Amino acid sequence: MIDGVAVVPLRQIPDERGKIMHMLRNDDPLFTQFGEIYFSEVYPQVIKAWHLHKEMVLNYAVVRGMVKLVLFDGREGSPTQGQIDEVFMGESQYVRVTIPPGVWNGFKGIGTVPALVANCSSIPHTPDEIVRLDPFSETIPYAWDLRHG
Repeated sequence: MIDGVAVVPLRQIPDERGKIMHMLRNDDPLFTQFGEIYFSEVYPQVIKAWHLHKEMVLNYAVVRGMVKLVLFDGREGSPTQGQIDEVFMGESQYVRVTIPPGVWNGFKGIGTVPALVANCSSIPHTPDEIVRLDPFSETIPYAWDLRHG
């Protein structure tokens, strides 16, 4: 994985009434501080990318549907500079992905239902804290196409 990124399996507690889906606690070793929680709905085959947060630590979990989360390390001097990682996450693989500041990320809805991505961020979102790129920018060497085989 890209330096500083962590993928943590999350606990689900099902019973006949439904289930509890854990995400993040303040005593978790990866918890830094609370900024805000927000949700992003992603329709099937839609790409929401690329974005980079200058200061914010992201903690993503997908509570409905599935996404392909893609990460790119463009940080100067990082031991994993230039590395690309993919994480398939959601109902079939319920995990939390913690992403440090400076790592480009984006996701694509996969499957047949809209995905709901939760983010418990370390600071509140502000427009001047985020940098955006077109999902097909040549700056990041990644193709969002479905790969068969």
